[in-house]
Amino acid sequence: MPHFAPVRIRGARHRLHRLVRHRERALALGIAVTAAALVAAGPQGIERARGRPEEAAPGKPADGDPAGQRRAVETVTAPVRIADAATVRLLRPGDRVDVIAAGPAATGGDARVVARGALVTRVPTPVDPPPEGGALVVLSLERATAARLVGAATTERLAVTLC
Repeated sequence: MPHFAPVRIRGARHRLHRLVRHRERALALGIAVTAAALVAAGPQGIERARGRPEEAAPGKPADGDPAGQRRAVETVTAPVRIADAATVRLLRPGDRVDVIAAGPAATGGDARVVARGALVTRVPTPVDPPPEGGALVVLSLERATAARLVGAATTERLAVTLC
C-alpha cells in the first residue's frame, strides 16, 4: 500500500482559536438552550424538578397535608371491597373515583371521603354469589391514603363516586 501524506483541514486551527477566544458566547448559547428546554418542559417539569408532587396526585388524601410537609409521593395498588357490587360493574380501568366510608347506622352513619381521585387499575370478574357481599376493585393511590382506606374498609362500608 502506498504511503499518503496526512490529511490536514485548512483553517481548523483558526476555528479552534476563535472558539476559545469567544467562550463567553458559547456559555451564553448553552444557557439559552437550557432556558428554552425548561420553558418547553412547562411548569409541571419545573415542579417535579423542585421535588414537589403534582396537585392531581392519584389517591390524594381528603384531609391533605400542608404543602410544606409533603414528601415524595409513592403510589401503591390496593384491593378494596365496595359495598354495592352493581356500582363496581360500572367501573373500568382508567376511571378516577372518590372513595367514601360510611359508618354503621347505629352510630349515626356519618359518611366521610377517605380518598379522592383514586385511579381504578383493575376490576376483577365478580364471583357468584359474592362471598362477603359487594365487589372487589383494585385502586392505585398514595401509600398513606391506601393504609387509611384499607383500615376504613375493616369497620365501615365503602362506596365510590366517579370523578
